[in-house]
Amino acid sequence: MQFSSSRQQRLPRHEVVSQWIRNEIDSGRLSIGAQLPSEKELQRTFNISRITVRRALQTLESEGLIYRKQGLGSFVADFRVRHGLVRLTDFSEDISGAGIEPSSKVLFYAQENASEEVATALGIEPNSVCVRLDRLRLGNGKPIAFDRTWLPLYYARLLDGRDLSKETIYQILQREYKIPVVRGRYLIEAVNADKELAGYLEIKENQAVLSIHRTSFTVSDQPIYVQKRFYRCDRVIYELELERDSSKNYPIASALPLRQFSPLFVQWPKNGHRLQK
Repeated sequence: MQFSSSRQQRLPRHEVVSQWIRNEIDSGRLSIGAQLPSEKELQRTFNISRITVRRALQTLESEGLIYRKQGLGSFVADFRVRHGLVRLTDFSEDISGAGIEPSSKVLFYAQENASEEVATALGIEPNSVCVRLDRLRLGNGKPIAFDRTWLPLYYARLLDGRDLSKETIYQILQREYKIPVVRGRYLIEAVNADKELAGYLEIKENQAVLSIHRTSFTVSDQPIYVQKRFYRCDRVIYELELERDSSKNYPIASALPLRQFSPLFVQWPKNGHRLQK
């Protein structure tokens, strides 16, 4: 174990221990559900008393970083928090609802000719002009997702002059122009990150990411934009919950009512340590 540093030597002993455990969790060396070294191991490693070890563990438990099971030891807690996605939401709503501060970096914003796939989704002719918007989406300053969005010229012009690093498309269209987003179509799959995407998300090339291909519509089934979002798999997963009403008889082939469709986010606070809401 490597834990000594000039800064740590100035910290109280219990904080040296808790800081070391935080670093092990943040680095991934202690993953969710992993068991921490025993109290006796921590005593020997840091040459401290049992009382000091327990104080360090109590601090981490109060922060939501670990949980303890009597007779078994201490374990890394699950830091992912829930936010409902049954209703249509944008990135800022999803992240803010998880207690994480959202921000974005605009990487590309210009006109280009629509591919056949994009043109079909937007209801325009292939090779006709649309606008492409690329954004890196951050949570507490850490990369969570990369978005590539295509808009028809009409809707794109409504975004001219707006700070798209701070405002979302939903916010601008609904608040300023009373254009509601009433429906969305989602395709979710796992893909491997290419070199460009891996660089943006700060992961290894060919590492798996969660791809969400979404088309958003306003009234009269008018497409507003088509978007490809790529999430880091270590920072978000989705949970699907269906509810069966025992008072009704559902045919075997029928779909059950959707109760909840939730992204579960890992929190990355400003100080670099994970916290649980």
